Amino acid sequence: MHFRILSIKLSRYKNGTPTTYHYYTITIPDGVTEIGHRTFDGCSSLAAITIPDGVRTIGSYAFQRCSSLTAITITIGVTTIGDHAFRECSSLTAITIPIGVTKIGEFAFQDCSSLAAITIPNGVTSIGKGAFYRCSSLTAITIPDGVTIINDRAFEGCSSLTAITIPEGVTEIGERTFEGCSSLAAITIPEGVTWIGYGAFSECSSLTDITIPEGVTTIVYRAFQGCSSLTDITIPDGVTTIGKSAFSGCSSLTAITIPDGVTTICESAFYRCSSLTAITIPDGVTSIKKGAFYRCSSFTAITIPDGVTEIGHQVLLRLSADESETDLSYVTIACTIRKLKKKRKK
Repeated sequence: MHFRILSIKLSRYKNGTPTTYHYYTITIPDGVTEIGHRTFDGCSSLAAITIPDGVRTIGSYAFQRCSSLTAITITIGVTTIGDHAFRECSSLTAITIPIGVTKIGEFAFQDCSSLAAITIPNGVTSIGKGAFYRCSSLTAITIPDGVTIINDRAFEGCSSLTAITIPEGVTEIGERTFEGCSSLAAITIPEGVTWIGYGAFSECSSLTDITIPEGVTTIVYRAFQGCSSLTDITIPDGVTTIGKSAFSGCSSLTAITIPDGVTTICESAFYRCSSLTAITIPDGVTSIKKGAFYRCSSFTAITIPDGVTEIGHQVLLRLSADESETDLSYVTIACTIRKLKKKRKK
């Protein structure tokens, strides 16, 4: 069945969902300037569509759940791709975003699970929250120079992503931005980045090494949790806090240098870093929270400096693979400790 729109006004279906007709091919006529909110939402049989040059805006949810749509060309003139515009277009393998687009909306391509490649043009300055969330076939992407913030969850769950280029102008990597990018083996974080959000690289299980830029002052909650192939990481001198579970489950990490500026090592910061054999805690650290080195089963030695006044419970408890306790060769604890916590009995 072929259906051709003859009017220049493009109306959406009642409640955004077609109830009677199944459209396979749609041609939008010249004169249409906007594809509105939920216009083709749920057109699950739609396999092809032509968008004319006059269109300027693709509204929110416009093509959501068009699960048979395999390819689409967005023509020059479009400036905005709305929130959730192509969400759950699970057969979409390729899409061309033209020069002129400045904004990719929130979750715009969420669950486009067949999308293997996409080019983001240089004019784009904003990549919305979750824009490519769970695009599980996406293998590589280049973020254009105009982007300064990579928003929360933008590439979360892109499990086939092996390479990504982040431009020098980026200053912030949002929460859970690359979480679950399990094929990502290497990434360069530009020097201008000052904030890496919580869980930003969590479960990037193929990532082997990473350098954190000098401008970052806090390694936040779960930032590198579950990076099980990570063998080397450089923490810059400006960091003052290593957050909760920051390196939890980094089971291949054999050595790490904590810079002198760090004052707090939070809960479970190095939990289950089972290959870590030794660590030097700098003199500026005053607090080591509970479970900071819990189940670091290869630890042989640790020195706790004079400035530490609080050690949480289970900080150094080591359990081997068979759950049996093992002992450190030695632990040096300063006489300045005012609080040494123990686990409460149940």
